Amino acid sequence: MGRKVTLATCSLNQWALDFEGNLERILKSIEIAKAHGAKYRLGPELEICGYGCADHFYESDTLLHSFQVLRKLLESAVTQDIICDVGMPIMHHNVRYNCRVLFLNRKILLIRPKMVMANHGNYRELRWFSPWNQLRNVEEYFLPRMIQEVTGQVTVPFGDCVLSTKDTCIGTEICEELWNPRSPHIQMGLEGVEIFTNSSASHHELRKADQRVNLIKSATTKSGGIYLYANQRGCDGDRVYYDGCAMVVINGDIVAQGAQFSLNDVVCTDMERAGSEKAYLQIRLYSHLEREPKPCHRVKVDFSFSSGDDIFLPTHQPITWHFHTPEEEISLGPACWLWDYLRRSGQAGFLLPLSGGVDSSSTACIVHSMCTLLCQAVKDGNGQVLEDVRRVVGDDSYHPQHPGELCARIFTTCYMASENSSEDTCSRARELANQIGSTHMNINIDMAVKGILGIFSVVTGRWPQFRANGGSHRENLALQNVQARVRMVLAYLFAQLSLWARGKPGGLLVLGSANVDESLTGYFTKYDCSSADINPIGGISKEDLKSFLLYCVEQFQLPALRSILSAPPTAELEPLTDGQVSQTDEADMGMTYTELSVIGRLRKISKCGPFSMFCKLIHMWKDALSPTEVAQKVKHFFRMYSMNRHKMTTVTPSYHAESYSPDDNRFDLRPFLYNTRWTWQFRCIDQVAIGQQLPFHFIQLFPIPIPVSEKLPIPPKMLVSVSEKKFKHRSDTT
Repeated sequence: MGRKVTLATCSLNQWALDFEGNLERILKSIEIAKAHGAKYRLGPELEICGYGCADHFYESDTLLHSFQVLRKLLESAVTQDIICDVGMPIMHHNVRYNCRVLFLNRKILLIRPKMVMANHGNYRELRWFSPWNQLRNVEEYFLPRMIQEVTGQVTVPFGDCVLSTKDTCIGTEICEELWNPRSPHIQMGLEGVEIFTNSSASHHELRKADQRVNLIKSATTKSGGIYLYANQRGCDGDRVYYDGCAMVVINGDIVAQGAQFSLNDVVCTDMERAGSEKAYLQIRLYSHLEREPKPCHRVKVDFSFSSGDDIFLPTHQPITWHFHTPEEEISLGPACWLWDYLRRSGQAGFLLPLSGGVDSSSTACIVHSMCTLLCQAVKDGNGQVLEDVRRVVGDDSYHPQHPGELCARIFTTCYMASENSSEDTCSRARELANQIGSTHMNINIDMAVKGILGIFSVVTGRWPQFRANGGSHRENLALQNVQARVRMVLAYLFAQLSLWARGKPGGLLVLGSANVDESLTGYFTKYDCSSADINPIGGISKEDLKSFLLYCVEQFQLPALRSILSAPPTAELEPLTDGQVSQTDEADMGMTYTELSVIGRLRKISKCGPFSMFCKLIHMWKDALSPTEVAQKVKHFFRMYSMNRHKMTTVTPSYHAESYSPDDNRFDLRPFLYNTRWTWQFRCIDQVAIGQQLPFHFIQLFPIPIPVSEKLPIPPKMLVSVSEKKFKHRSDTT
């Protein structure tokens, strides 16, 4: 007969180094879990101090304050009669570990250090932590005096171990360990562990949720079991947004799902289910498989999850996971991130230079989505959101009724016109502002531009001209940059003083609106109006933004977006021709946004340099471009990329949403001073593109073709002979 147990997993909106707030949220989650009858509560990774402490992990203060919070948890009446699983950093034998601490009734049961570090993309855990690489090994950890005073314990088990209760066995995984080919749950399952837990700090990325769900489902599909997943939620002080998705999976079936995007600081997911079904599956199918020579160490505890009179307790049935579309993810993820940033920054709202183009309109729609979420949360009775909204607007009696009305209070947009701006973009910006409800201003920058050029003229005796008026390329570029940078200065001026001018307190955060593809090529002016406090679309491609605006037309009833989508993207920094725009983004960049998106993924995800990118693209684009044309595209991209990479050192912090982001803060670590001629790489491309017959040798460790005539001095034993290949130039007509 099956044993029915109640377990709880949660997503918490923790904030790095906010020990007091983090403690309150942990206690609240335990309280909610107990109210639902749970006997076990799982929280996210490093929840006590916050996952994003970065180099603060080096500080002894972070370790000290984490133990102080742990003491508060041990002493609290809320944590009694429930096994609590919390995350914090711990120093053991002068080595820093990312740990789980399991405790019950003022006694620490075990400390489980993380064994596989996340050290790629946005993660640099090996910078701060060491992995516990002693498989099946458990040592004694001497507790600090402040903890000994509460628990009466001097040492506790520390290492690779599991928790054995009277009626089941629980094994722990921590975030990256699930993504590893040799996940701990595999061997734990073979040794009779029935319940697996995973505490994570997994960030949101477009189209990523299905990977996470599939991994968790597969963990119990083969050998059975119960899998609890907890995740961080919200913006904890950096460029990423942790998207929750707490869940419970049994024998490969999802039985409980937490929201992926939510404004709630604490979200708990509980379940009830018979645990014996897993044990039956394992014994029936897998008891003959080889196990580790050394058995998993079990820490025994005199505690039961189940009771004898559980026959009438309900059990959860399998559910279908709801995956958001990419358009919904763009609408929800950056909106929640913006709200966390706004309410924690102490500012009174946002200011956005609204140009009437796709990018700035996307940023505006994300703010409108944020206001929609806030109004719905208040309507649903979320007291914390209401309190935060009132603090932001500076009105203790305010009660938001409609997204447009809330936008008018916290969102200011401005169209910054110059003599090169068209009436079409001005009217599109004004119409969109009216539909979303923002406080909108029209600002003419010509006076400021002429003033700056006048200063230059007085000093040098020269007045630069646009190319259309006979000026040089250098003059033309400088005149565009002056306009762009003046807009940045004015944006910050109005952000600081526009509320003051209206007799209201507080300042505004300036929002940026440069997409990920423009960052790749550096198609923006350094320190222009793309420079801002934060940028919600900086990790999103142009193609995804267009799809997002189409979604917003129907979702938020914003018909003004249709004309914005139909207009060609333009910076409007050069003189008009007969009142019409003569400059377009794609013509300036020398490639389309669709092409840029493909190139960006090859550069980052596929780790392609110029030559390997060319080799891939001659096949991917063979129906549209000849090898020579592909070579021109690739070389042009890498020239632009290397010339402008320095701009990424000052780019506005952006919401991370795309796996080919060029953000050099942590995600994309590359130089910013290049030899922009790429002589060796481009010569390799040209020799293939023009159809020369070349004998090639391949290096075993580095499979990059090197022409014999220009080969590097490589020991003969490293070379593998390959037959000559003839590369025939493909004509445009094939």
